[in-house]
Amino acid sequence: MSYNLPKSEKLKLFVVDDHELMLGGTIGALRQQYPKAEILTAKTLQNALEQVARFQPDLAIIDVSIPETLGKIAKIETGIKFLQTVMQQYPDLNLVVLSSYVKALVRIKDEIDEHQGGFTVVDKGLPSLEMLNRVDWSLKGFTHTKDLRMLKGEIKPEWLEVLTLAFQEKLQDKAIAEHMHIATRTVLHYWTKIRDVLGVYPEEGKNLRIQTEMRAREEGFID
Repeated sequence: MSYNLPKSEKLKLFVVDDHELMLGGTIGALRQQYPKAEILTAKTLQNALEQVARFQPDLAIIDVSIPETLGKIAKIETGIKFLQTVMQQYPDLNLVVLSSYVKALVRIKDEIDEHQGGFTVVDKGLPSLEMLNRVDWSLKGFTHTKDLRMLKGEIKPEWLEVLTLAFQEKLQDKAIAEHMHIATRTVLHYWTKIRDVLGVYPEEGKNLRIQTEMRAREEGFID
């Protein structure tokens, strides 16, 4: 996972949506924000699986409701199936779910929690500026799943251990990884999940680590 945004001229973006108007609007917004990026599209599960394997994108923007093949009816379970497949086969792929059915993602919340790449959620009713903001976050490896109505205090034991080691033992990520006998990359992954639960996201001029510590203390996760 990397928090460094890839250079725009090297970006490969992939959009999966079977609605022509939405697809066109999404592509138009992306081209304005990333004028040198290569953008590929798919409208069905079958084509999407083929394209992601061939294209190897930096980020995929996915509508949850898509048809399996041309001529078939778009279904939520089809989009869920695609998400599950790409998360399993491409654990580092940065993902944005842009859909009117984001609540359906609660079905695979545990799998989303384990995903190593960026993962953000955007309701189609939100402005394109918000969509672009969450594309940026996902490209940087961050997680934003607040729209899934996660429980306020929902946090896993290993995430609590990271908070304790970081803010009570004052350890840096490398030392935390050694103490927990995990990879530094896994510690970075835990941070994205912790911040999502706490509602801490990138803001200009604000230090993420400081903001995370403040929120963790406010919520009682650490003393």
